[in-house]
Amino acid sequence: MIGWLLTHGPARKALGLILTGAAILLFLLNLRRAGERAGRAAERLDARERNDAIHRQMLDAAARRPPDRDALADRLRDGRF
Repeated sequence: MIGWLLTHGPARKALGLILTGAAILLFLLNLRRAGERAGRAAERLDARERNDAIHRQMLDAAARRPPDRDALADRLRDGRF
């Protein structure tokens, strides 16, 4: 059966077309999967950048806080929040 497929012209051409179609289909499926992975990586990067920005804001706020209660009271009395 396999020998007949490999030796006859029309059957050989059909087998080549089937194999080519299967290769193209597998390539497209792999492309889709790679795109999904790239999308998830981009989402993770965006989330990390947002978290880093929030963390930087918290560090800046901590750096600007008054060192003790007296300094806080003075700051509140002066109207500087």
